[in-house]
Amino acid sequence: MDEAEPFTYDGGIVSPGETRNVRYTVSETYLGDAVRMPVTIVNGERPGPTVFLTAAAHGDELNGIEVVREVAHEWDHDGLAGTLVCLPVLNVPAFLAQERYLPIYDRDLNRSFPGDPDSTSAKRMAHEIFRNFLAPCDVGLDFHTSTRGRTNMLHVRADMDDPEVARVANAFASNVIISSGGPSGSLRRELSDSGVPTITIEMGEAHRFQRPLIDSALESVRSVLAEFGLRSSDTVRWPGWRTVIDDTGEKTWIRADSGGLVDMHYHRGDLVYEDDVICTITNPFKTENTLMRAPFTGLLVGILENPLVYPGNPLCHLVRLDDRTQRAIEWNRRADDDDW
Repeated sequence: MDEAEPFTYDGGIVSPGETRNVRYTVSETYLGDAVRMPVTIVNGERPGPTVFLTAAAHGDELNGIEVVREVAHEWDHDGLAGTLVCLPVLNVPAFLAQERYLPIYDRDLNRSFPGDPDSTSAKRMAHEIFRNFLAPCDVGLDFHTSTRGRTNMLHVRADMDDPEVARVANAFASNVIISSGGPSGSLRRELSDSGVPTITIEMGEAHRFQRPLIDSALESVRSVLAEFGLRSSDTVRWPGWRTVIDDTGEKTWIRADSGGLVDMHYHRGDLVYEDDVICTITNPFKTENTLMRAPFTGLLVGILENPLVYPGNPLCHLVRLDDRTQRAIEWNRRADDDDW
């Protein structure tokens, strides 16, 4: 019978049955002080896969932080078969500054993986994180939000052409999966390419905790851990309906045709029909109105939160649905209305 193995990283070892909170040095400040990233490693007494959970690769994306913290510190891990590597704040400098990117030269940590020990500060930091805590894992969940001023419904981004990545994405049990390989240098692409199937979870907006999204994501984490055998007490979930949007599928960012103030008529996750008025843009006197209509029937995966726009600013992210998925959504909405 296989035995559980220790999890090792530079300067430390976590034995089976042990939980350890670490502040791992990933860089230095201008004064030479250590920049330390919080890590919690939960190593189960029984053998099983190693799963990482990461958040705040962009420093202003907070929802995922609470997901990772609750998994690490509030769940009962008795009987865990495998190891959880929980990194709630990847981008410590940006988190401290409450900015999206690294404050030094405004670099994007999530375009810097797998990193390089002899390159930029961002790539050096990415290198330390990647080789110590991510590459040794078997499965990865990377939590994000939309950027400032916009919000996303909870959905997954994953390379569904990769069967192992698709297994993770399906187990996460979101209604919407957007299939793509991901940008070069992004955490999920570089890890998936190196043999660690990884998905991105998008949920909500920057600079806040949104409890319903956090709770939903936590249930989906349970589903993934059940799929891979880490938690025998949980089950794999089915979300009720699902659509997978690939690179050839129809999706678009609807952009403002004029500058002004936006009155959004729908919420993230809403179904809209072709020619519906999604939002109205008005001038300060409300004497001129620009009606922004849906070019096709689809789902609003992301929408504007900041109601001020210039011409060309993105208003919403609309994805087309197949007929079967559209009927499933309509049926679920009618059922919810009847319950209410």
